[in-house]
Amino acid sequence: MTETALVVGVTGIAGAAVATRLVERGWAVTGVSRRSECGIAGVRSVRADLEDAAALSAALADTKPTHVFLTAWSRQPTEAENIDVNAGIVRNVLAAATAGGAVRHVALMTGLKHYLGPFEAYAAGVTPDTPFHEDEARLDVPNFYYAQEDELFAAAERHGFTWSVHRAHTVIGHAVGNAMNMGMTLAVYAAVCRETGRDFRFPGSEVQWNGVTDMTDAGLLADQMVWAATDENGRDEAFNIANGDVFRWRWMWPRLAKLLGVTPAGFDGKPAPLEEQMADAAGVWRRIAERHGLREADLTRVASWWHTDSDLGRPIECLTDMSKSRKAGFTGYTSTLDSFARLFETLRAERIIPPATPESSTVESSTAESNAAE
Repeated sequence: MTETALVVGVTGIAGAAVATRLVERGWAVTGVSRRSECGIAGVRSVRADLEDAAALSAALADTKPTHVFLTAWSRQPTEAENIDVNAGIVRNVLAAATAGGAVRHVALMTGLKHYLGPFEAYAAGVTPDTPFHEDEARLDVPNFYYAQEDELFAAAERHGFTWSVHRAHTVIGHAVGNAMNMGMTLAVYAAVCRETGRDFRFPGSEVQWNGVTDMTDAGLLADQMVWAATDENGRDEAFNIANGDVFRWRWMWPRLAKLLGVTPAGFDGKPAPLEEQMADAAGVWRRIAERHGLREADLTRVASWWHTDSDLGRPIECLTDMSKSRKAGFTGYTSTLDSFARLFETLRAERIIPPATPESSTVESSTAESNAAE
């Protein structure tokens, strides 16, 4: 029997990766997004407002998924609003998806704010020791990830499906218009630096520059979500998901600079947030886009300064433990530097960022060496 998947947030970094993996495995896939079709071959696109329960149910009336992959969220001004809107999205999706009576598993993507707290209290107060483990108690603060989980657990109890939760760190992947996209943001930042003759300056904190961290490749996240949806060891569990390697930004930064053809500059005693560095970048980016025939000249569609600033500006070390899913049978791994290199190649091929300079095009990601910012 052909498995039938509903991928919610299919135009996002994670959703697109999940849909691609499922199509490769021969699944019948329906992808839901609010504004546009996903453009992934083999995916049936449905446009619907996830906050409108009636409209969503109508849009999915002829869809009877066996598996649901939830990768969408909507950023709101306050955490109270985040909870109201994003818990509502999970509730609306599951009400519509289970109407057909076929759902067997629901996979929900969340993230490390489960351990760090919401944006308005991000990394403030008492947080667990690193690396983060899945059995940590919830923080004593309102958090929309907790509200999403509670909606998932309640629906699973009512309808009898199994579930999995996937707590990703910063995700490396490709999606234009995504609100949380460090890889693309850094590539755009580098292009603006090259255009204006600026150094590629590390924007974050001393702790992030010197401390150990990890990240999550979108393809690896997709692999874990599909594994959990199809393997009995992945059922009714929450899992961290990161690439499996760890690094320090003082090591990674000059290597990214070389891949992107810019001159690196490390932490110089105080953070240099991208929202400040790039305050005048909209016109520069439009000029770059027009000269190179890029697909998106609107800077806000390709860079999310605030999100990269929040990740690189953290005052604490941040990395996860992957033992739980490894013991359960998921052993996926990828190099974070290679993840960045693949992303940059994809962005160039799809005319999202300008072509590589002659110097950067010859860099081998596994052997790139630079001491300029170390």
